[in-house]
This record gives sequence, C-alpha cells and structure tokens, in this order.
Amino acid sequence: MIDWFIGLSHPIQAMIATLFTWSITATGAGLVFCFKKMNKNVLDAMLGFAAGVMIAASFWSLLSPSIEMAGNLGMNAWLVAFIGLFGGGLLLFSGDRIFSKLEKKAADRAHADNRPRGNLKRCWMLIFSITLHNIPEGLAIGVAFGSIAYGIDGATLTSACMLALGIGLQNFPEGMAVSVPLRREGFSRKNSFLYGQLSGIVEPIAGIIGALIAMQARILLPFLLAFAAGAMIYVVVEELIPESQTNEKKDIMALFTLVGFSIMMILDVALG
Repeated sequence: MIDWFIGLSHPIQAMIATLFTWSITATGAGLVFCFKKMNKNVLDAMLGFAAGVMIAASFWSLLSPSIEMAGNLGMNAWLVAFIGLFGGGLLLFSGDRIFSKLEKKAADRAHADNRPRGNLKRCWMLIFSITLHNIPEGLAIGVAFGSIAYGIDGATLTSACMLALGIGLQNFPEGMAVSVPLRREGFSRKNSFLYGQLSGIVEPIAGIIGALIAMQARILLPFLLAFAAGAMIYVVVEELIPESQTNEKKDIMALFTLVGFSIMMILDVALG
C-alpha cells in the first residue's frame, strides 16, 4: 500500500491526502446525527465552542504560518499579514451587508407564509468563512507534495503526509463548527451535515492546484492564509460569540469558547 502511494504522481498524492482531510471534516459535521434533539443550552454551548475553535485556527493554522512563510520567502511579513487579514475582514464586512439584504427578503417571505425565520446571514457567513479557510489549507498540502518534485529543502513525502494528517485532525472540530450552528438555526440534520462537509470539499480541489503550481502557490500562500484568518475572526466577533452570549448562562458559554480554543490550540501546536 505504501509502495503504491509512493509510486503515484505528486498531484494524485495531494488529491488523496486532501480527500482524507475532507473526510475528517465530514466526520465532524456528522455529529449532528448523534443528537436526537438539542436544547438551546447545548446549542449555545457548541456555538461558543465553535467560536473558540475558529479563533485558535485563525492564529495557529493561518496567521502564524502566514507570517513565518512570508519571512522565509523574503517578503515583508507584517505587511503581508496586515493586507491579508484586513482584506479578509473587509470581504466579510461587504458580505455582511449583502447577506443582511438577503435575510430581510427571506424574513419578508417567511412572514407572508407564516413561517418562522432563521438567521440566514449568520449561516451563510459561517459556511463561507470556513470554506475560505479550507482553501489555503488545501493549497498548503498540495504545495507540500508538489515541492517534492522540485527538490526544495525539507520537502519530503513524510513531511507532506504529516502536514495532511495534522490538518485533517484539525478539520474535525471545524466540520462541527459549521453543522451544529446550522442545526441551531433550524436546518435539518441532513442539510446541516451536507453544508458542513461541503465546507471541506474545496481542499481536494485546492490541493491538486497547489501541487501543479507549487512554486507559484508558495508566493500566494502567505496572503491567502492571512486573508482566511481575517474572514474567520470577523465571523466570530460579529456572529458567533454575540449569539452564544444571549444565553442566560453566558459565563458557562464563555467557558465553552475557551474549551474550543484550547482543543484547537493543542491540535495545532502538537501536530505542527
């Protein structure tokens, strides 16, 4: 099995590795099937947990690697991080305005049909930010495998596989971070899972692209990583934490945010 994998082309290796990371995202999203009915306290706690996961991922999985990679490539690290971070936040700010208008239209339709309305804006911003976060992760894996063909220092099959393993394990709570809030907003378990796992399907696509254009993608990665970090932080501050703090047990919800942050931090730091 190992010999078969070694004999594959680097883009195919990257595709298999990123299919693995996507499957872990789908597994995390599948947690919505484990609960028959979830009360508001549990859902708010998981919303706080998801916020902690995203805060930790925005730094250790995205911003810190962006700064380090920019420095290694001889770029101005703080400027790259600032442009990417602020750019991601501005994109979500613009999306916020658009989603607000869509939500108002949906609310008007729901009122006309006498149906309860969900928070459309929060749902789509969450899906978009996690999906955006997965693109540079997929590129990073693709570049790791593609770099082997270029003989870049430190580029080995083992290091590329370990990177894929680390990102894959980090994707488990991220899949849950999408599906559980969607379930909270009234989506069915099936649709919550569908959108949760779809947030990770961009990784195989980005992985193949990264392997095919390894050298060029290395230049883009610092910007993309910081960009995704800015988008995630915006969603956490604008939507997830404020919503979890509407619970009367807001102090407990804050603890769940710390738990989510701690778990993601451990996965990121321990797995490199």
